[in-house]
Amino acid sequence: MFDKVTRLPPDLFFIDKKAPVSLQAQLITCVVTLVLQQQIPAGTRMPSSRSLASFLGISRLTVTLAYNELVAQNYLVALPRSGYAISHDAPKRQSFYPTAPIGSKALDWSTRLRPDRQRQRAIVKRRDWEQFPFPFLYGQMDWSLFNHAAWRDCARRALGLKEFDLLAGDWASEDDPMLIDHICTRTLPRRGIQATPDEVLITMGAQNALWMIIDLLKHDGRLAVYEDPGYPDIPEMLRFSEARSLAVTVDNEGINPDSLPNNTGYVFVTPSHHVPTGVTMPMQRRRELLKAANDKDFLIVEDDYEFEIGLPTSPSPALKSIDTAERVIYVGSFSKSIFPGLRLGYMVAPEPFIRQARALRAMMLRHPPGHMQRTTAYFLAQGYYDALIVKMGDAMRERRERLYAALSQSDFEIISPSQYGGTSLWVKADERIDCEEFSAALAKRGVLIEAGTPFFENSPKPCPYFRMGYSVIQKDAIEEGVAVMVDCHREMMSQLAKEPEQV
Repeated sequence: MFDKVTRLPPDLFFIDKKAPVSLQAQLITCVVTLVLQQQIPAGTRMPSSRSLASFLGISRLTVTLAYNELVAQNYLVALPRSGYAISHDAPKRQSFYPTAPIGSKALDWSTRLRPDRQRQRAIVKRRDWEQFPFPFLYGQMDWSLFNHAAWRDCARRALGLKEFDLLAGDWASEDDPMLIDHICTRTLPRRGIQATPDEVLITMGAQNALWMIIDLLKHDGRLAVYEDPGYPDIPEMLRFSEARSLAVTVDNEGINPDSLPNNTGYVFVTPSHHVPTGVTMPMQRRRELLKAANDKDFLIVEDDYEFEIGLPTSPSPALKSIDTAERVIYVGSFSKSIFPGLRLGYMVAPEPFIRQARALRAMMLRHPPGHMQRTTAYFLAQGYYDALIVKMGDAMRERRERLYAALSQSDFEIISPSQYGGTSLWVKADERIDCEEFSAALAKRGVLIEAGTPFFENSPKPCPYFRMGYSVIQKDAIEEGVAVMVDCHREMMSQLAKEPEQV
């Protein structure tokens, strides 16, 4: 039944010691792939654990543990005193490769798609940012600040046998009551917001919440207003929904209610930390915006994406907390404060709106994964989240102070006020500098910044603005990184000064 002669050579297997995946997991994946692709016939013997470990340069124990796991999954069988072989009952993947009939013509998909669906404005996220010594990027996670052991403990609790039936089941349109309860009793009160469970909906991050809000609100010809400069995904989502929209320029206090036209239907604002300048809307401006909403009969969508991070004092109450007419739809996110890949957020609104949002979400994705909801709930309930916020806040304040000091002594102008928190600064180079060219030149020197072009409805030409995040750059690298920026900026300025002489 098992081939006594045929034994797989060790060079059929490969692992990458620099990969973030464990060596044992890589070896298991390698064997499974070969079996499922039917490259190894049943009965074939595996290399001995000693020979494979020697060839791969890894521990023999690692190979043995991998083999034992593959036996448990029925990919291998253990032979008495003879090692391991491919199981005759190993899972098989059926493959079918149809061939197109002779003379068939491929469909022209341009005739089936709605026109103009390509994004016009988007923030580019580099996946290789960790390879750069000076990553002044926004929205990435400094893993040295995160309590990995705590998150693993919460995930283990969420996967416990007592709760597995709940997590593995279909919740239809419902959310994890434990997570909802924590949001209502601890998260929202910190923003001055009182809400009942039927006024809260869990979403796949703030992005999912904003998309559903736009989809649910009536497009009756009234304008959807957004900040300029501002979060570039808002106008893109409005364009996709074919809503009438208008960009309104912000000042040093955020969006000005006096600049909103009478036919405004709803307004998107980031009052705690304006995107991208970081400006915090003062209380007087907030009251004026709410009064305008009542006078002109429009709604407000408040994106409160990072209110807790890096503030030197207690944050201002949320706009929704002083809304007495139920005109504010509030959007929050754990993705910014826990880690970006979590993709969990929430919206808070009157019950009739949440009821429709829940029905829409059920048609889109049913509900966010139950395991992630319960893991997050434990992370919040056990106090790990509050400890993380304190740790991140201390680190962000120190990095901000260093970056602010370094930029203050440089050729650049800081646009966002220094007294506010957050994880980024809005910066301006010389008006003759184009931020796209500047960003590309800096990347060649190991410095990453975010060009400001995507944040504008009609970007200046050239656009000298850019965003500098400090959530991942280490504090001791900040001054050197800014020095590299200054040198590059001066070289570009020198080159610009020579260009007229060459004409």
